[in-house]
Amino acid sequence: MYRRTFDWDDVRVFLTVAREGSLRGAARALGISQPTVGRRLSRFEANGSAVPLFDRFPEGLRLTAAGRAALPAAEQLEEAALALQGRRAVIGAKPSCVRISVGEWAGDFLAQCLSKTDGRPPHGIAVELVASDQTISLTHREADLAVRHGRPETGNLYVSRVGTIECAAYQSLKLPAGATDWITYAEEQSHYALARWIMATIQTTGGSVTIRASSMSMQAAAARAGGGCGCSSLLPR
Repeated sequence: MYRRTFDWDDVRVFLTVAREGSLRGAARALGISQPTVGRRLSRFEANGSAVPLFDRFPEGLRLTAAGRAALPAAEQLEEAALALQGRRAVIGAKPSCVRISVGEWAGDFLAQCLSKTDGRPPHGIAVELVASDQTISLTHREADLAVRHGRPETGNLYVSRVGTIECAAYQSLKLPAGATDWITYAEEQSHYALARWIMATIQTTGGSVTIRASSMSMQAAAARAGGGCGCSSLLPR
């Protein structure tokens, strides 16, 4: 007896419902109607498993044990499909925009370099710099390249070191030499290499953190005003 195999669209619906947690959210994300999402999800469940993949609740849908077991295989299929799609796009057309996800310091440096005559991209190609401290998914085409201040710990990525960023500690002339008040990143950014260095320095030489700020520009403003000792990158001007 002929048995219909599942198609990629059904897998994509399954993944979107799992991520959005509802048929309505998945329909909005996919740009299709909610009944269509429901039909495709039912078809995927019928073709791929003898048991439901979601528990239905008034507040939304939640993966069952079978759904959680199916999720890694579906994500691998999605990764392969997106990789194939990206390869076909590269072969079939010349890119008009290269999207680069950057950290704060790398973003400032690249913005300066791209503004110079000898650093501008080829004619017809725009470079889009997107500041983000989060781990961005290159597989999902959220960006074409990502420049980070540290080596990524996860992901099937091609990684290359592109350079070194130097930094130094500064303080306002309003403060006495050797002041022990420090300005650093917010708590959720305490894993940054610079934040770890500041905490190690405090443990070694004494002192305390007086101001936390999530961006280098806010830290620099606080340091200029005499709020403490802050660090900044030594970027070309």
